Amino acid sequence: MTHRPLFFLTNDDGIQSPGLRAAVRAVRDLGEVLVVAPATQQTAMGRSFTGRPEAGLEAVPFEVDGAAVRAYACEGSPASVVRHGLHLLCRDRRPDLLVSGINYGENVGISIGASGTVGAAMEAAARGIPALAASQQMHPDHFMRHESRDWGAAEHFLRLFARKLVRARLPQDVDLLKLDVPEDATPETPWRLSRLSRQRYFELAFEDPGLHSRLKDGRVTVQVDHNALEPDSDVHALVRERVVAVTPLSLDATSRADFADIHRALEG
Repeated sequence: MTHRPLFFLTNDDGIQSPGLRAAVRAVRDLGEVLVVAPATQQTAMGRSFTGRPEAGLEAVPFEVDGAAVRAYACEGSPASVVRHGLHLLCRDRRPDLLVSGINYGENVGISIGASGTVGAAMEAAARGIPALAASQQMHPDHFMRHESRDWGAAEHFLRLFARKLVRARLPQDVDLLKLDVPEDATPETPWRLSRLSRQRYFELAFEDPGLHSRLKDGRVTVQVDHNALEPDSDVHALVRERVVAVTPLSLDATSRADFADIHRALEG
């Protein structure tokens, strides 16, 4: 019997997100699909292990284009839900690929540490499971609205890289891929490998900043220093070139600087 890959799908926008259904649509005919996602919106939870302590996995009705899909929800952060789902549902069979997304909004630059989409993929990668974190660019005002979107291009590229990852043996130190699709992309849009930009990209702005300004009064904005933007970065690929940015990420966050240079700096 031919082995059919098992795809574990999750996100940080919650089980009801249309982006999650778009991800299922992209891979459902490539193998078996298991959906395990947060019960509610969990944007910007990073790789935290938080949630209601007594929460468990709950089977939920989940259909894509009229076809039923095995799906569970849990009241927890994306990484917690992934950990929970892998322990309880995948004891006898490891997923061939974890897909996190498709996220409402791009995840680029050094702010990705806050991304629940990337955090969920990192949790799988830390357990030796190939992982893909997929996001579609859009204005920050739409991140939480979950309005109807055209997911066609994002589905195309998610499917493309899902097929590649279940077949490929990536080099050591590539633990997961991060996929960011421009808002105006089409299936014909080029893609290229990129590095993580050292720019923050997302900033929190207040109309009337003051000591007692509340977090909920802040508005997420995009800030790009085009003069200092690295030409090989994910931000450059997405914002300047308007191509799909494919960023290989490593779980090893150790600085790549020469240790001898660090010793000299520390010794004065």
